[in-house]
Amino acid sequence: MNELLRLWRLFRPYRSWMIFGTLAASLTLIANVTLMAAAGWFLTAMAAAGIAGVAMNYFTPAAMIRGSAMIRTAGRYGERLINHEATFRLIASLRVWFYQHLEPLAPARLQQYHSGDLLSRIRSDIDALDNLYVRVLVPVVVALISVTLFTLFLYLHAPLLAASGLFFFLLAGVALPIWSRSRGQAPGQRIADDESTLRTSVIDGVQGMAELTVYGATERQAQRIDELSHRLIADQARLASDHGLTQAAVGICTSLSLWALLWLAIPMVRSGQLGGPELAMLALFTLASFEAVAPLPQAFQLLGRSLAAARRLFDIVDTQPAVSDPAGPSPRPERFDIAFERIGFSYPDAGRPAVSDIQLRIPQGSRAAIVGATGSGKSTLFNLLLRFWAPDSGTIRIGGHDIADFSGDDLRRHIAVVSQHTYLFDSTIRENLLIANPQAPQAAIEQACRVAQIHDFIAELPEGYDTWVGETGVRLSGGQGRRIAVARALLKDAPILLLDEPTEGLDAATERDLMRALDRLMTGRTVLLITHRPAGLDWVDQVLVLDQGRELARGDVSVVPKAMAAELLVTAAERATGLQTPAASHSS
Repeated sequence: MNELLRLWRLFRPYRSWMIFGTLAASLTLIANVTLMAAAGWFLTAMAAAGIAGVAMNYFTPAAMIRGSAMIRTAGRYGERLINHEATFRLIASLRVWFYQHLEPLAPARLQQYHSGDLLSRIRSDIDALDNLYVRVLVPVVVALISVTLFTLFLYLHAPLLAASGLFFFLLAGVALPIWSRSRGQAPGQRIADDESTLRTSVIDGVQGMAELTVYGATERQAQRIDELSHRLIADQARLASDHGLTQAAVGICTSLSLWALLWLAIPMVRSGQLGGPELAMLALFTLASFEAVAPLPQAFQLLGRSLAAARRLFDIVDTQPAVSDPAGPSPRPERFDIAFERIGFSYPDAGRPAVSDIQLRIPQGSRAAIVGATGSGKSTLFNLLLRFWAPDSGTIRIGGHDIADFSGDDLRRHIAVVSQHTYLFDSTIRENLLIANPQAPQAAIEQACRVAQIHDFIAELPEGYDTWVGETGVRLSGGQGRRIAVARALLKDAPILLLDEPTEGLDAATERDLMRALDRLMTGRTVLLITHRPAGLDWVDQVLVLDQGRELARGDVSVVPKAMAAELLVTAAERATGLQTPAASHSS
């Protein structure tokens, strides 16, 4: 139950809402039972008075009945209003809390999780926790308050009636929920896992449809999705069946409690211990009072699903980030040169270092390229520079300051990135651009797009900058998306620019246009380009060639002919693929 305690601490800001919601639910239930009991007594008493031909005060019981009905109606509305407000606030705060813990883990600690699994945790698992308050905590507290009061009420009439009623309350409100909890724990855990696996499989099937078709694996993927769906439906059907059984059992307990009360109370009426109207009152009271314990079996059944969802969330929240921010304030560099000093790094469980003994100095305002075949360590240097990972050895400096002294957010404010995987959100072009600078005026947005050579295209669209780009920018071409990324980098106006294969996947004409835009973007900035293609090497001042994480060659383009930079790239590719023995490393 450690998960319950941790969730309760998270609920601290909204406990007042939860208390008021629980009190409203309790008041509504008590008013409903009072209405039924008072109506039973009143109708019976009026009938008895009519038969006997005597007068009675019907104003007080009538007022009680009407008052109970009004309280029940207002309480029902108030309970729904308060509990829904509390639930929505809780869910919103849980999503913010989860994201705040999730973001520092990206990307290093999240590589082991599929995007579909993370989506399931953010949506399904957090949504499952709304059951914890509305369908678990509230019914349990209301049942405790109500059963205590109802038992006391019966005790005031006859201790034996109280004992009988309490026995059936415990049977329906304790024994059945325990059985339901034991039956629902395993299916609840499987549902939490299977929902995540199913969502992951569907995403894999959609995103990887081309590869699955090429390898003839579409049928196998569809069969896996079908098996997961059937397993999920089977567990849901089992929970639904158990819920039906427990509700029927609660109904049986209600009927047995009524029969027991009548069996005990009728002799009391005959002996004069109870009046006839009191018997009718207690009978309807008993029928209505089991509304207090009726939700408990389902509440404890849902508890298994809620706790499984909580465990999945806490598994990620408890993960330690790969890089921790320093305790003190970040430095404020006055210049923005970059220095890699004997950098070494290995990914967890990797067979060899990703990079080893790398040295590179990029003066402020100059441009450097890191080239090499896939897997040579280029992207690793970017990840280290952005503090997504921390180097195992060596130091990376910006403006003479160790980047370990910067917090991740402060460091990345000085860096703009244009990559081959430009991500555009399912929103307008304007809102995608404003991510870089939310306060940017329209004039600045248009100027950035002119430099990126995308303004004319946007201006010709019917809705201009308010055009919806679709999910991941599906309504734009690859080149258009990259130029929007260039404009976004211009709006950020960071002194350091990282270019990660910016022309990958583009045709020659689009690549040429994009490189012209990038050339203007690079002006006055410290630039680091990674590529495995010669494109863009004409714009750089030095080239570092990597092979399997080690420096293969270095070329100062101011001294070495630029054609040699392309040769270095070819040499690296040949070495990585084993086509020929590499020549000796060339150093400027």
